[in-house]
Amino acid sequence: MSLPQPPEKFRGWMGKDQQSIGHLEFGEYDPKPFEETDVDIAVTHCGICASDLHMLRGGWYIPPYPQVVGHEIVGIAVRVGKEITHIKVGDRVGLGAQSDSCRQCGECSHGREQYCERGPVGTYGSKYYNGHKSYGGYADFTRAPGHFFVKIPDALPSSVAAPMLCGGVTVYAPLKQYGAGTERKDVGIVGIGGLGHFGLIFAKAMGANVTAISHTSSKKADAEKMGATNFVATAEPGAMKSNKGTLDLIIVTNSDHNMPLNDYIGLLRPHGYLVFVGAPEDKLPAIDAFSLIMSNVHLTGSSIGSPEVISEMLELAATQNLKGWVQEWPMSKVNEAVVSMHDGKARYRYVLVNEAHRDIAREPAGHSTQGKL
Repeated sequence: MSLPQPPEKFRGWMGKDQQSIGHLEFGEYDPKPFEETDVDIAVTHCGICASDLHMLRGGWYIPPYPQVVGHEIVGIAVRVGKEITHIKVGDRVGLGAQSDSCRQCGECSHGREQYCERGPVGTYGSKYYNGHKSYGGYADFTRAPGHFFVKIPDALPSSVAAPMLCGGVTVYAPLKQYGAGTERKDVGIVGIGGLGHFGLIFAKAMGANVTAISHTSSKKADAEKMGATNFVATAEPGAMKSNKGTLDLIIVTNSDHNMPLNDYIGLLRPHGYLVFVGAPEDKLPAIDAFSLIMSNVHLTGSSIGSPEVISEMLELAATQNLKGWVQEWPMSKVNEAVVSMHDGKARYRYVLVNEAHRDIAREPAGHSTQGKL
């Protein structure tokens, strides 16, 4: 089967202002000029991430409109620059939330491109160092530096792999960094949503004893299916107190500016880590300094993951048959899907399937999106 060739102008679903949620318009735009370090892919799948909503409405900052969001992108490589050796035309590949870095600074040279000292380039809503805008995956094609594309393992369906490229690695990276299941056996995941449900799945797979932490017990049954052996409903009287000092590591995935932050700190044993991966549009609650001083608890944050860590995570998922809870939407219904996501209806990740390229999508035997559109 012949592969589609990227046109001079790309087409995608564009947000044109801060009222873009539910009002994306399909149209043409100019991608960055192709360089021999780039890869073009025909997009077959793209996850919907909460970051897309923040960026569409300008919640974190006012992005350069018009923008095409989407940074959990899977597709088929249709053009590969001469300087790229790890990908060839026809490969099924993925691109996450970062599409460039300087690759020369201390962080980049140690495989931590997401902390590039010059400043990482986002897959959308950003600008490359040469001044050209970056555009995401709610589109027919995506172009970006090839260094940030990773191969998708043959065993992983595209709709399973796509949300792992940002949502999955955002929790996998700190779980790995802080020794979930090894140095820190008892792990808590705050928030059972798009990020949090991946946190439960990966923490369990890494050998940790997993505690799910949520406002109410409405998602307790789901959390147990995802790997949680303990559940803390913060709104229930006495729940936080009865679990005080039981955890070594907590990953905070929600973005609630009213979160009971001091109570989360109290759940940690001395020398424990509280890691933020959710990014509120408002400030975090005030912290009682004595809760830190008297227990040597560490507060920190973590950002996505490098291409190397993404590949490692995907291999773990393929080897252990790990799958997020995914619902597929046709990309033509992106506005409905984004509104549904905005309304909190996702259980727990949405993935757009591009009808324009369904004939070239390569899936594991027995898996098909046919009939799901």
